[in-house]
Amino acid sequence: MIGHHRPYIVGIGGTPRLGSTAEMALRHCLKAAEALGADTELISGPALELAIFDPGNPHRPPAARRLVQAIRRADGVMLSSPAYHGTLSGFIKNALDYVEDLRDGPAPYLEGRAVGCIVCADGTQAIGTALVTLRSIIHSLRGWPTPFAATVNAAAKPFAGGGPLDEQLAAQLAKVAGQVMEFAEMRRQYDSSRRAPDDLRVRAPAG
Repeated sequence: MIGHHRPYIVGIGGTPRLGSTAEMALRHCLKAAEALGADTELISGPALELAIFDPGNPHRPPAARRLVQAIRRADGVMLSSPAYHGTLSGFIKNALDYVEDLRDGPAPYLEGRAVGCIVCADGTQAIGTALVTLRSIIHSLRGWPTPFAATVNAAAKPFAGGGPLDEQLAAQLAKVAGQVMEFAEMRRQYDSSRRAPDDLRVRAPAG
């Protein structure tokens, strides 16, 4: 890793119920990022049970502060949402609303971060619309949704039984992790080059 820095990737997703399909998919994706050299943090299950975001109330409970602090220091983000009625879940949307607390920071919202997308649905019909919505929100928050997204048909119960993961799904999740890590490394190289002394920067030839 550049400068011996291990990228920090935060995963946000699943449902308040532990072990949901969206959570398990996110865990696999984070594990793939760890295999590529990342430090990771998972925010899922009861940690998603946040008070409805109120921009007029400056008080933030511990779970909300943890979420915002994790995103603030993240080099990359992974989001995994179930598709409810054609869109992402309210829990994930509410968690993303708390990114508003980063608006005045040095990297406002999700600026400069790749965001990997995972969408799970009980069937395939709702996956497309939920994914489009998720990517639109990431754009609005100045993040960079990865070109590739993983889609999971929860009706197939891909994580049941604890056996090996379907190769195609495993490849999808690894692809998302790889693109988040690739962008994080490119961004770090770019930031390092901007901080380098002028005499160490690569100059274009004259003429």
